[in-house]
Amino acid sequence: MNRIARVFPERTAATPDDSLAFVDCEPGMFPPAVDEVHISVAFTWHKRRAEELAAAWEPVAPVKIGGPGWSNEPGADFVPGRYLKSGFVITSRGCPNHCWFCSVWQRESGLRELPITDGYIVQDDNLLACSERHIRGVFDMLSMQRRRSHLRGLEAKLLQPWHVELLRGINPAAMWFAYDTPDDEEPLRAAGRQLWEAGFTHRKLYCYVLVGHPRDTVDGAETRLRRAWRAGFMPFAMLWRDLDGKRDPGWRRFARTWCRPASIKMQCARERVEALTTPPNTQRDEMPAGQGEVNQ
Repeated sequence: MNRIARVFPERTAATPDDSLAFVDCEPGMFPPAVDEVHISVAFTWHKRRAEELAAAWEPVAPVKIGGPGWSNEPGADFVPGRYLKSGFVITSRGCPNHCWFCSVWQRESGLRELPITDGYIVQDDNLLACSERHIRGVFDMLSMQRRRSHLRGLEAKLLQPWHVELLRGINPAAMWFAYDTPDDEEPLRAAGRQLWEAGFTHRKLYCYVLVGHPRDTVDGAETRLRRAWRAGFMPFAMLWRDLDGKRDPGWRRFARTWCRPASIKMQCARERVEALTTPPNTQRDEMPAGQGEVNQ
């Protein structure tokens, strides 16, 4: 079996931490004895640094550069522990949606179910878009893990009662949904009602809210974040970046206030949770025209 050094331009919570994983570093005077070097590029703004790292590692072993931020080629089957830390798992790739800010649908050209391997942090692009057989297989796997699961990439409009029953069965530590565009709001409210009725609350329900894109405003972003809370989810700002990774300093400051649970709870303390008592389309404050919306 080949020994592969994996080199990552930047550390994230999912970066592997074994002895052959290296973060933004050159091989030095005593490089590891490996057969290959893989430069893993998660984001497009890491391309330049990835090329620099590839040049530095070339004397050690043959170098390959890849990853979702490097090209639009479909991803390979998931290998546990190789490019994501042990415990993370990907059981499918791709998404049927064509969101303007996302490259997944361009890269994967549809939804592809992968062999299910062990892990407790599910990182699929859109798990609920998979077949019922695959989803049930994933939950069977999660039910056998020693640690409570974290499910990311859940799409509110696809949530069905049988999904909720599966979630109740494994009692996950966290479920992550998204509020990216205005038409995500009503499905998020509906999902919130189902999940609160099943016994879940803000303690386990989280929502990434896309903020800071070219046509966004601070008022519009804050409105969406508060609406996510009222729908029953703990809202976290997900700051938009361009292909070069640039972020406006003002938006960075705004996003920081919506990335810490204590700060979020303080800002939303007086917000009523509509998922408990309010049916859809009632007592809704309309978003001012043009705020937080993007032509698609």
